[in-house]
Amino acid sequence: MSESVQYSGNSASAGRRRARRARFLVPALLLGVLSGVGALAVAGDGEDQESAASGSLFQPSANAWPVFRGNLLGTGVAATTLPDEPKLLWTFDTGSEIESTAAIVDGVVFFGDYEGRVYAVTLDEGKEIWRFDAGTPIKAPLSVFDRVVYIGDEYGLIHALDAGSGEEKWQFETLGEIYAGVSLHGDRLLVGSYDNSLYCLDRDSGEKLWQVETEGYVHGTPAVADGLTTVSGCDGFMWLIDIETGETIHKINLRGQAASSPAVIGEMAYVATYENEVLGIDLERREVAWAYEHEVRKFPFYASAAADDEIVVIGGRDKIVHALDPRTGERKWEWNSGARLDSSPVIVGDRVFLGSKRGPVLALDKATGEPVWEFDTGSAIMASPAVASERLVIGSLDGILYCFG
Repeated sequence: MSESVQYSGNSASAGRRRARRARFLVPALLLGVLSGVGALAVAGDGEDQESAASGSLFQPSANAWPVFRGNLLGTGVAATTLPDEPKLLWTFDTGSEIESTAAIVDGVVFFGDYEGRVYAVTLDEGKEIWRFDAGTPIKAPLSVFDRVVYIGDEYGLIHALDAGSGEEKWQFETLGEIYAGVSLHGDRLLVGSYDNSLYCLDRDSGEKLWQVETEGYVHGTPAVADGLTTVSGCDGFMWLIDIETGETIHKINLRGQAASSPAVIGEMAYVATYENEVLGIDLERREVAWAYEHEVRKFPFYASAAADDEIVVIGGRDKIVHALDPRTGERKWEWNSGARLDSSPVIVGDRVFLGSKRGPVLALDKATGEPVWEFDTGSAIMASPAVASERLVIGSLDGILYCFG
C-alpha cells in the first residue's frame, strides 16, 4: 500500500473573485430538489449518439466513471470488477471535508473539497497532478467530457477546466449555490442551480443558450435522452424539457419533494422522495407505476438509487438499505446499517457498495443484503463511490480520499 499526502504539482487559481452578493439560504435539511442524474430512456433514434462524447455515456464503462452515477442513465452500475476482499491501495489527504463524488477518466481521479479546491490525482498511486482553487466549497459531483472538467461551486459559478493542466477555460455565473453535476447533450451542457433554474450552456464557450425557472432548488444532475432533459424537485414534479428550445413538454407528479436523482432502466425511472417513498415511474405513460414506503420507519431519502434488471437498491435516512423488485416495488430484503445513509450505492457484480455516516465503506451481497466486506474510515461519508479500472474511490468528511482495489 502506498499513501499519498504530498501537495506537489502545479496550482491553478481562479484568479478572479467577485464582490459578495445576496445569496440563497440553504436549509439544514435539503427540502429542495434535484434534477435527475441519468437519462429518461435510451435514445431510440440515435439522436443522442450523434456525439461520441455523449453517446458513450449512456452505458457503464469499465475504465471510466465520467459523471455522477457513472453514466447518463444514472443507474449506478459499474462495468468493472473488484476483488472479493478489496484492499486499501492509497489515500490522499486534502485537509478539508470531501462530499464531492469523484469522476475517473483516463486513469485520473477528479474531485473537490470544502476548501474549494479541485484536484486531479493519478488513479494508480494517488499522486497529485494539479489543483484548482475555486475559493468556495465544492460539494457537487464532477463531470469530465472530452478532456474538460466541469464543476459547480457554492458561489454559483460553473467552471470549465482543462483536464490535463487544471487551467480554467471559462466560467458561468448563476445566482445560487450549485450542488448539481453537469450533464451533456451534443454540444450543450445542462446544470441546475439553487437559484431555482436549469441552465443550458454552450460547452465550448459557456454561453447561456436558455434558462428554465422551476419552483424550487435544483440539486441533482440533469437527465438526458431523446432530446429531452428532466429536473425534479421541491415542487414535487419531474419536468421534461426540450433541450433544443428550453420548452417544458410535461410534468410528472412525484407525490412529494425529491432529493434523489432517477435511475433509468428501459421505460422505467426510479426516484426516492422526502415523503419517505421510492417511486417506480412509467416514462411512457408519464405516471407513477408503484410506490414503496417502509411500514414502520418513516424517514426521507436523500441518496439516489442504483438499479439494474434485477434490483433497485437505495439507502435512507432511516439507516436502512432497501432492495426492491424493479417491476413491482416489493421489498426483496433490507439491512440496517445503524447510521444515516446519504451515500448513493453502486452495484458491482453481485455486490452493492456504499458509504455510511457511521464511517464504514460497505459491501452487501446483492441477492441477500448480507454484509460481505467493510472498511472503517473513522469518519462520516456523504460522497458516493466512483468505480472504474478495478478501483473504488470515495471521499470522507475527514478530508481523505480512499482508493480500494
